[in-house]
Amino acid sequence: MANTYKNVKADLTSTGLVVLLNVPTGSTCIIKSILISEDTGATPTIDITLVESANIFSLFKSESLSANQTKELLTQPLVIQAGQELKAQASAGNQLHIVVSYLEITWLNWLGYQQKMLMMLGVWYHKILQMH
Repeated sequence: MANTYKNVKADLTSTGLVVLLNVPTGSTCIIKSILISEDTGATPTIDITLVESANIFSLFKSESLSANQTKELLTQPLVIQAGQELKAQASAGNQLHIVVSYLEITWLNWLGYQQKMLMMLGVWYHKILQMH
């Protein structure tokens, strides 16, 4: 199992939907922080959603920002599982920056390591049997 701290950054240059994080197979992500910064003196809003297949879950709907404000959206960690996506959509382009900080826990690496060790033990056991 590997634990890796990461972040993703986006300059929301349009009002289009932006995928911030797509959790890969074999991983779980714990979102520690979602920082939004308004940098033009405007008062935009932002939507943050969690998507799983065709299901869309609104986490923050029309969250408003004051001119030149930086805002932390999370008050508690948010767990996102494999196959889920974190998305953002701004009400106006070229006004918001977003930084998402998270811990990625990768389970496949650990399982792969265990499988390799079991294979090596099997080979050693087979060689020991051949020697006797």
